[in-house]
Amino acid sequence: MKFADVVATSDAVASTRARSQKIAAFAELFRNLELLELGVAVGLLTGEPRQGRIGVGWATVSKLDVPPSDEPTLEVLDVDSALSALAVIGGPGSQARRAETLTDLYGRATKAEQWFLGRLLVGELRQGALAGVITDGVAKAVDVPLAVVRRAAMLDGDLARVAVIARRDGQAGLEAVKLALLRPIQPMLAQTAENVSEALQLVGGAADGPASVEWKLDGVRIQIHRVGDEVRIWTRNLNEVTERLPGIVALVRSLPVDRIVLDGEAIGWGDDGEQPDRFQSTMSQFGRRDGGVTENPVGLESRFFDCLHVDGDDLLDRPLTERLDVLERVAAAWRIPGRITDDPEVAQAVLDEALDAGHEGVMVKAAASPYEAGRRGGVWRKVKPVTTLDLVVLAAEWGHGRRQGWLSNLWLGARDPEGGPFVMVGKTFKGLTDELLTWQTEQFQAIALGAEQQGDDWVVHVRPEMVVEIALDGAQSSTRYSGGVALRFARVKRYRSDKDPSEADTIDTVRALL
Repeated sequence: MKFADVVATSDAVASTRARSQKIAAFAELFRNLELLELGVAVGLLTGEPRQGRIGVGWATVSKLDVPPSDEPTLEVLDVDSALSALAVIGGPGSQARRAETLTDLYGRATKAEQWFLGRLLVGELRQGALAGVITDGVAKAVDVPLAVVRRAAMLDGDLARVAVIARRDGQAGLEAVKLALLRPIQPMLAQTAENVSEALQLVGGAADGPASVEWKLDGVRIQIHRVGDEVRIWTRNLNEVTERLPGIVALVRSLPVDRIVLDGEAIGWGDDGEQPDRFQSTMSQFGRRDGGVTENPVGLESRFFDCLHVDGDDLLDRPLTERLDVLERVAAAWRIPGRITDDPEVAQAVLDEALDAGHEGVMVKAAASPYEAGRRGGVWRKVKPVTTLDLVVLAAEWGHGRRQGWLSNLWLGARDPEGGPFVMVGKTFKGLTDELLTWQTEQFQAIALGAEQQGDDWVVHVRPEMVVEIALDGAQSSTRYSGGVALRFARVKRYRSDKDPSEADTIDTVRALL
């Protein structure tokens, strides 16, 4: 199939807000692709080609000045081959060889194809909100129940591979996808609640029973797999961090099991050994965004809140109470504190204990709930006393006065649930320490898309890939921003390097604060 058909489908999806039309467009494309092309196309459309990071940045792409082809000649597999060639280029002279390969690819591409390729290469197509629509499109294309496709994608972790299984093996093939040790699955996620009483009502209504009320640690979500002496650890984004956490590896090897999958948190502790470290300090021990590793990652410890497999027994579909019983048996000393209750006073006491211990709140989970990998279901609720939103940085302004020389004032965007561009909802420079200003100035320049002058300010636009947690006092109607809403008294709480832009809060969530 022509690459132009993939690009045309992407453009058609971007031009409509109707989810049904997006799904229909993807389904039509997927039906007409050859099996070898299907996985490639799904990877391209989700912004996650099978080659992973290609090593091509904005600086390289922006320098390309290649006349586009008048007619579409590129095939889907031609693009895949070019990306494979780019991915293995390295060593002396690699920059010139990479530019030569790109020039050849661009010379065979139409203007629309060049535009798509440019955004793909610099990471601007990484809008995970589309992944759900593409999953629906796969299900429609192969006429398989959507729930079956979703579960397979959650357990496999690779939507492109699941699409190929769906086409080749149908529903039976998808149902054969199981939790595989040493291969991460999508984590179960939580919705929010205003307070513990509301949380108990919401999860109790969904599951008709009591709940587990557990401390919510201000750490980094990790998923750990062990088979014998082999231990591997992933973050919530399924990025492997095993080598960065030798202390946690050693701990998991010491547990009285041979095979296990655990869900939990990595967390550091302050100088007194009693209060938890700030999230930013914990994240710094995972290393820099460029892949560097800090010299002392041993100080991080782990605490667990779920067990998904033990010694050949998959626990995903078991009630939470059964999974907690297993966790208590194999790792009681490292289990996150909590209680099973339907009493709001008891739940409030757990919240008070968590806050007194320096943590950020509680998780309230239906006691009978299974582990729904990849779902942000209503049976898990997080309760934090401060209203916060996870937003995406769209741009930053060069600072004045004391902040001269730093990229300071952040432009904040909420996610469009229909997969469109992020919607700007405000700006802030509050809450930024000198340490954060130095760090973000370096990081933003590495992902810059370009700069422009607006009045007396110079604005650096960046790839929308950095998630920042914003504390706020609410929202108000505003004609200044296209979403019709603006944040009130927004201030930076922390950067969420463990979160993907697809997990940012939506514009609907922001509007609900009005």
